[in-house]
Amino acid sequence: MRMKALMKKRVSRIILIVALCGVGAFLLISAFKSDSTPVLENQVITVQRGDLTIDITASGNLELSLKEDLAFEMAGTVEEILVAEGESVEEGQLLAKLDTSEWDKELINLERDLLQEEINLENAELALEKAEEGTTTSITGDIVAGRTTDPKEIRIKELQVELAEARLNDAQEALAEALEASPEIKAPFDGFITKVNVNGGDEVKKGTIAVVIADPNKFEANILVNEMDFLQVKLGGEAWVQVDAMQGMSLPAEVTHVSPTATIQSGVVNYEVKVELQSLETVMQEQQQARQETMPNISSGELPERLRQAIEEGEITQEEAEEMMKQRQQEQGEQQGAPPMILEDFQLREGLTVTVSIVIAQRNDVLLVPNGAITSQGGQTYIQVVLPDDTIEDQAVTIGISNWQYTEVTDGLSEGEKVVVLQGTTTPSAPRAPRGPMPFIPGH
Repeated sequence: MRMKALMKKRVSRIILIVALCGVGAFLLISAFKSDSTPVLENQVITVQRGDLTIDITASGNLELSLKEDLAFEMAGTVEEILVAEGESVEEGQLLAKLDTSEWDKELINLERDLLQEEINLENAELALEKAEEGTTTSITGDIVAGRTTDPKEIRIKELQVELAEARLNDAQEALAEALEASPEIKAPFDGFITKVNVNGGDEVKKGTIAVVIADPNKFEANILVNEMDFLQVKLGGEAWVQVDAMQGMSLPAEVTHVSPTATIQSGVVNYEVKVELQSLETVMQEQQQARQETMPNISSGELPERLRQAIEEGEITQEEAEEMMKQRQQEQGEQQGAPPMILEDFQLREGLTVTVSIVIAQRNDVLLVPNGAITSQGGQTYIQVVLPDDTIEDQAVTIGISNWQYTEVTDGLSEGEKVVVLQGTTTPSAPRAPRGPMPFIPGH
């Protein structure tokens, strides 16, 4: 009996310990959940105006858009190659040439062929005239009956004339083509040599590609757009290209090609789209002009009184004062939103990874609210507006376009009103900055 009583007491203690452990674990789990999952609260934001852009984004690589294969216009022996790969050239610069001795001989032969075909045609025409004669004249000058001519013989003579005319035309075209052909290859535009395929002394045929030239200022990018977005892409549409290696740099571009056929990989349907970048030279010129317009117009002749006085007292020189004013101009220009400048020695390179954004729709200076502030019910769109007495009221609104952050409100809301962003949504600090007409490189 005593043994049974001890066993019951031990079992009761074990049950109690297990129960206490379970309660402790429950409390720990509850505390952990409480700490790791905070309760989100609704946010109140002020309605502001801004620019809204909807775009299609895809990655690709830069390619040179203007490349040209330069080939020899005749067969012969390469006399000299005057350029190397990577070398910059100017329009009209001599790049390669053939030995002209063979070409000179060919011209002489072609001229001889032409002369012979002219003689052949004259002989054929004389033979036809004789065959067509129907009367003859006697020694005394009397006209006597002509002999009867054979129509088949006349037809043969006519065909011989036609054949002689055709051969003469061929000889004239061959000589003209030879005279138009050049033993030299010259650069058709300013650029650089990307490839050299021949060497001096090589025997080449007509049409052999000697060098490849490209324009270093013209680039394009090919991307794949899925079938859901493809129909929104239009030729000539606006696009922006961001170079991944230069964060913050975005260059203007234009849609120049939309493939009419699909590219299907693993059941995924895409269409190839090509955009061409605006040249860096043009962008930099536009950027400098825009920067000058936004910077204050303060010339060295309009120095502040304190600087002129410092110059007169010998504390600073005129050059130092002008440099101080230039720095001041730059600082004020940046404060007024002048676009940062591209480095003059910056160059794009073929193969660079880029992110292409094709603009589908854009609105400027419109009312914007975060997407989380919008609800729909019964086909009507509502936004919760905070009234002056801090009460909240559902306000019916009309909306326009929207992207992944913001929605345009076209009616039912005013700038400066406060609206509620519903719980469980994230509110960006400010609308996404629109893409301006100038590229951006931070730190310059």
